[in-house]
Amino acid sequence: MGLNAEYSTEAPDRREIDALRDATVLEFGTGWCGFCRGAQPLIAEAFAAFPQVRHLKIEDGPGRPLGRSFRVKLWPTLVFLRDGVEVARIVRPGSAAEIAAALHVLGAASATD
Repeated sequence: MGLNAEYSTEAPDRREIDALRDATVLEFGTGWCGFCRGAQPLIAEAFAAFPQVRHLKIEDGPGRPLGRSFRVKLWPTLVFLRDGVEVARIVRPGSAAEIAAALHVLGAASATD
């Protein structure tokens, strides 16, 4: 589990996402997006304390059904799932603390807890 470095061009089917168990974060964006690139240090910092959380980094854009099923409009969008159900969302995160707070909402214990 843990943090993924690259956006995957292969997106899982929505049924697969809905069937996931445990804490998962979907990150929608693209490698060329300035906002996405700028958020990467914040995301990495927050995830460092939550190595047990699954992180799926999905390339988004027109014609990409998974992002549309989550009504993603801006990048990066982080969707926090517990057992396949959305419990939090952050669009264009502004701090690692904001992301870490959402990870706590998942019920995930940090490595320092």
